[in-house]
Amino acid sequence: MYRYDEFDHDFVRQRVAQYSDQVERRLSGEIDETAFKPLRLMNGVYLQLHAYMLRVAIPYGTLNSRQMRRLARIARDYDKGYGHFTTRQNIQYNWPKLSDTPAILEELAEVEMHAIQTSGNCIRNVSADHFAGAAADEVADPRPYAEILRQWSSNHPEYSFLPRKFKIAVTGAERDRAAIQVHDIGLHLKRNEAGALGFAVYVGGGQGRTPVIAKKIRDFLPEADLLSYTTAIMRVYNLNGRRDNKYKARIKILVNETGEEEFTRQVEAEWQKLKETELKLPQDDLQAIADYFAPPSLQDRPEGWGLLAAAKKADAGFAAWVHQNVTPHRHPDYGVVTISLKPIGGIPGDANDTQMEVVADLAEKFGHDEIRVSHEQNLVLPHVAFADLEHVYKALLEVELATANAGLVTDIIACPGLDYCALANARSIPVAQEISERFASLERQQEIGELKIKISGCINACGHHHVGHIGILGVEKKGAELYQITLGGSGDENTSIGQIIGRGFEPEKITDAVETIVETYLGLRENADETFLEAYRRVGPAPFKEALYGETSKAA
Repeated sequence: MYRYDEFDHDFVRQRVAQYSDQVERRLSGEIDETAFKPLRLMNGVYLQLHAYMLRVAIPYGTLNSRQMRRLARIARDYDKGYGHFTTRQNIQYNWPKLSDTPAILEELAEVEMHAIQTSGNCIRNVSADHFAGAAADEVADPRPYAEILRQWSSNHPEYSFLPRKFKIAVTGAERDRAAIQVHDIGLHLKRNEAGALGFAVYVGGGQGRTPVIAKKIRDFLPEADLLSYTTAIMRVYNLNGRRDNKYKARIKILVNETGEEEFTRQVEAEWQKLKETELKLPQDDLQAIADYFAPPSLQDRPEGWGLLAAAKKADAGFAAWVHQNVTPHRHPDYGVVTISLKPIGGIPGDANDTQMEVVADLAEKFGHDEIRVSHEQNLVLPHVAFADLEHVYKALLEVELATANAGLVTDIIACPGLDYCALANARSIPVAQEISERFASLERQQEIGELKIKISGCINACGHHHVGHIGILGVEKKGAELYQITLGGSGDENTSIGQIIGRGFEPEKITDAVETIVETYLGLRENADETFLEAYRRVGPAPFKEALYGETSKAA
């Protein structure tokens, strides 16, 4: 992973000192909340319903054991003993005291972490495939390019006050695990016919109140042109994006109103002015960054195959966990381990200090000191030998992190919702917990197969409900919570926006509605291998509407 140089250390230290002075002036009353708000937001500090919240950046979801231990210590010393991993591959602390936030940022700086650009109308944390550098289906590791974008965008004076927040995602595999088509810019790392590396460039995707699938404006962009082309996109957006209405300020609105063809023409015209400038990436610079992400030296461990087979035969729980939470690695003797942060009845994405420290220990001992955070609110150990899987499983089991549900119906994405967020209209966490408990049986989950449920507590869609196979949106109607269901969404390489299925459901009825949808799917699928999404795309919404609403659906 990338390591700070002296410039990085100085930059972060100066930023912490500046913020510390701002907090001191706020606490003394020298500045009021109106003046303080933009300053705290530039450092990742929000004011939520009950307390301040601090969002810490985890660039492209990659961190090491030392950093994870520090996150655990911050949770224990400055919060209520836990943190919340988010769909931006970051971590949030929901209960810090404002007076403690400078000290937290100092502690983060000691382990090369910060909270810069985790809020505000700037380029946010660049996200990436959480299996990057390990996945068997990967063309190339996207993280060096994410790091280049991070360095370029950090404190960039031209992009610190954009019309609206801006999100970039990068993937390097055919299977899109980074949801690039619902980002402001999505980059798909690929090779052309000559074998050269470059990017398919998608622009104008997003969720929120206006869900849009990004448009592919360039099928192949040479890697050396990454910054010049991204700059061209940003300049067209910064110049023409709306600033009079924040609900129409995202780049997706600009692309739609301008038209894909004209928007592309403007970007290409701007790029012609930039492509041969200092923004062109020299191969030496590309290689220097790539060297930080050199894959670990993985020794052959052929004995692992026999050990794994024997352990699976002896322990059904371990066998289920391996089947569901371990995916193929580029090295045949290794696997990529997903650590589910979705225990049955738990809060999606939460991990306590003890759990974080155990993950750090396991990464250090068995995982080449690498940990990933997924946008699906789970953790990942990307390089674990088959021979070590049983040790990892037993350690996770002791701290309730061995739930075998990755990709199943209880692996639910959920935003904090009305329990924490000042923008929310409805609670997300209790809905996720109740659905999880309803489908607690692992046998039932396995019978259902792959099914992604995603829950948002408001239209901002932090829970990615628009791209859930089953999406749930909490709304407020006449002073009460109501939950709207969408079906058929997907955030992978075949991205689709879910369709609203009908009127909403009260809190006490939403879990029954989800169960009705699942049972309808089981009754109509062609065979046990047809997933929920495949079945929905084959039959459409009609059977599900009929099951949910009966005769009323015919009149709707």
